[in-house]
Amino acid sequence: MKIQLWREFLDPYDLAVKELITKFEHLKYEHKARGLYCPIEEVSGRVKSVSSILDKLKKKNLELEQMEQELDDIAGIRIICQFVEDIEKVVSIIRFRADMAVREEKDYITNEKTSGYRSYHMIVDYQVQTLNGPKTLKVEIQIRTMGMNFWSTIEHSLQYKYKQNIPDHIKEKLCNAADAIVVLDREMSEVRNEIMDAQNSMQIRANIVTEILLTIQNLYVVANKRDVAKIQDEFYEVYQEDNLEKLIRFHKNLDIIAEGYKAQGIEFKVWQND
Repeated sequence: MKIQLWREFLDPYDLAVKELITKFEHLKYEHKARGLYCPIEEVSGRVKSVSSILDKLKKKNLELEQMEQELDDIAGIRIICQFVEDIEKVVSIIRFRADMAVREEKDYITNEKTSGYRSYHMIVDYQVQTLNGPKTLKVEIQIRTMGMNFWSTIEHSLQYKYKQNIPDHIKEKLCNAADAIVVLDREMSEVRNEIMDAQNSMQIRANIVTEILLTIQNLYVVANKRDVAKIQDEFYEVYQEDNLEKLIRFHKNLDIIAEGYKAQGIEFKVWQND
C-alpha cells in the first residue's frame, strides 16, 4: 500500500481523535463552569502508527484489506479519572451520548487480566465528515484511574522492550505493583468526599476571583478610576486573607455596586470589617 493511501486511510481517524478530545475537554469545562465535580480528570488520544497497525495485523494473521473491519483500536481515546467510582459515571455519559454508539464494552476492572492490567474499554462507532462525505469509524475508549494508567504505561513499555516476553521476575514485580494500585485506589475512594470538598472549594474560589476581576475591569471602563482602584486594593486585601466566606461576601457586595451604579463619583465601599 502506498504512503499516500495510508495517509488517506488514517486522516479520518485523526479527525475523530481530535474531535473527541475536544468534546470531552469541553465536558470538563462545562462541569467546572457550573461549579460541578467532573469525573474526567484528563483526556488524551492517538492514532496507531503504520508500524503498530502492521504488527497487529501480523499478530492476528489478517490482510491489509481487513484492518478497517477487524481492528478496533486504530483510533484511541484515553480518559483518566481520579477515583474508581468516577469510571462508571464516565461510562454512563458515553452510553447516553447521541454522537456515538457503543459497540462493545470490556470490564477489565471487575475482571482484571492475569498480568494485573485493569481498565474499562468501550468500542464506539463515531461519524466524521470528510471530503468524500460522512464516514463512521470504530474508536476505542479506555477509562481508568491515574494509578491504573501509571501501571499500564510501565507495563506497555516493558512489553515493547521484551517483545511480549517479559521475564518472570519482572512479571512478579508487575503483579505486586498492580496489587498495590488496587489498594491505593481503594484508600483514595475512602477519602473521596474529603478530596472532592477540597477541590470544589478551590474551584469555587477560582471562579469567584475570575468574576470579581472581570467586574472590576468593567467598572474601570465606566466609573471613576480612583474609586475602582480602591475597590481593587480592597479585593487584594481580602484575597490575601485566604478566607472563602469573606471572598464570597466581597463578591456579592461588588455585584450590588455594579448593578446599582448610575453616575460618576459614586462612593464605592465594597468591604467593611465586621
